[in-house]
Amino acid sequence: MSIFDDIKGKAEGLINGHEDQIKDGVEKAGDFVDSKTGDKFKDQIDSVQKAAGDYVDGTSK
Repeated sequence: MSIFDDIKGKAEGLINGHEDQIKDGVEKAGDFVDSKTGDKFKDQIDSVQKAAGDYVDGTSK
């Protein structure tokens, strides 16, 4: 088992039971960055928000 597998396992353990809170935090962080950059990177930020949400959803199955 590599160190990355260990980190991934720990992250998944922390996510379970907190999915909605994590996705809400990612959404708020992205919105904050959008507000500070004048939506200059909105598409990229939305993409990261979606990927993070999909990852969180995938770990809870």
